[in-house]
Amino acid sequence: MAHGEFYAREFGWDAGFERFVARIAADYADGAGPRAAWIAEVDGARAGCVFCVREDERTARLRMLLVDPAARGLGLGNRLVERCLAYAREAGYGAITLWTNDVLDAARRIYRKQGFELVAEEPHHSFGHDLVGQTWRRDL
Repeated sequence: MAHGEFYAREFGWDAGFERFVARIAADYADGAGPRAAWIAEVDGARAGCVFCVREDERTARLRMLLVDPAARGLGLGNRLVERCLAYAREAGYGAITLWTNDVLDAARRIYRKQGFELVAEEPHHSFGHDLVGQTWRRDL
């Protein structure tokens, strides 16, 4: 399931979110430095994804974690984040950061379980809603 479709259905987010995701994907394709992406499959069907990109020389950034609703409860989100963390370590990064929104409870539980700490919050109006953006970080 595409990010835009999922967030529109689950949270009522508008097409601005799909444009945001498209920019992230384009930046990944054009990016420099160590970076990788993974797609999880269940029975041959796409079930989730995560990206790891360069934030700066020492820091990686986790991007676009998504698990298809039909694949929830299988531990895919945790496994995708674990793979991203392992890659960031192997690539020589010393820390990893991510940005999310406070309404994404399931993702925030995964991040907390994987050792990320909330380091900043900022209200914003995006995707047709008032949201609270959150920056999370952990050392590797």
